[in-house]
Amino acid sequence: MMSDLAPLLQRFFTDKLDRHLNASPHTKAAYADTFRLLLTYAQQATGIAPSALTLADLDADLIGGFLQHLETDRGNSAATRNARRAALRSFFGYASYRAPDAIATISQVLAIPAKRTKTTLVSFLTAAEAEALIAAPDTRTWLGRRDRLLLHLGVQTGLRVSELVSLRVGDLQIGPHSQLECVGKGRKQRVIPLQKNAVQLVTAWLSELPSAPDGSLFPTSTGSPLTRAAVGKLVARHVHAAAEQCPSLAGKNITPHTLRHTCAMSLLHAGIDTASIALWLGHANIQTTQIYLHADLELKRRTLERVAAVDERPPARYQASDALIAFLKNR
Repeated sequence: MMSDLAPLLQRFFTDKLDRHLNASPHTKAAYADTFRLLLTYAQQATGIAPSALTLADLDADLIGGFLQHLETDRGNSAATRNARRAALRSFFGYASYRAPDAIATISQVLAIPAKRTKTTLVSFLTAAEAEALIAAPDTRTWLGRRDRLLLHLGVQTGLRVSELVSLRVGDLQIGPHSQLECVGKGRKQRVIPLQKNAVQLVTAWLSELPSAPDGSLFPTSTGSPLTRAAVGKLVARHVHAAAEQCPSLAGKNITPHTLRHTCAMSLLHAGIDTASIALWLGHANIQTTQIYLHADLELKRRTLERVAAVDERPPARYQASDALIAFLKNR
């Protein structure tokens, strides 16, 4: 029997992800990685080559086993498992309209629930920690000046690391109202104003780069754009250096995304409402921004100070009347 999976999976990428959703390269790479892992697991479990697998072979038992394999054998977190599951659900939802003969198998796969994850408070830097991190790169070197600007913009603009490394020289507008433009998740474009100190750093940095508008704002020494992995390494390196001046950094797990959280928390501390913060960060759903309210202990303390103190005496025990007791006994 000819495989119905291979052509369907190819159409999912070219038709749904490319043509209908206009998915980002990062999204398509994540989905492709999910299916490479799945097909490799399915081959080991069934002995069938990936190109010969059928949609019926990917039943709920196999998909459930694959998701469990991610956690037990690959050591993935529940959140990563759920992200892989979301990619699979997107494909099987697409397949449900194009492979009606396999609707029973598809329905069972779509019924596989997400795994509950532990909600943790977001990690962010205090003002002193952020200043120490930004000051860590050695600005006597070209790479140091590049890294300092990257860290500064990460904290001031709250861009995702993928948005930072995608910035081009032409995305910055320096003038009376300096700003940068970026394209974020869902191909949504947004404009972010720049503070005066950021403008000074940007202006100095642009003078060291070729004037081509499509040139990378944060290139490597060879001229190619920085990768997300490279940004992760340079953040870790500068955190280690900054910890000598600011020891509290050593006790935190700091990633490039921590810079984004730091920006959000600074906006919150400045009294900016969550709807405006959601627009600034490019959140599609304002509920995503609520995590910063839960993480802001200082905001909770200020809220508590506005609440009148309650009587510290223990409340008196309620004494029911005899008539009420009699009523309850007769129920």
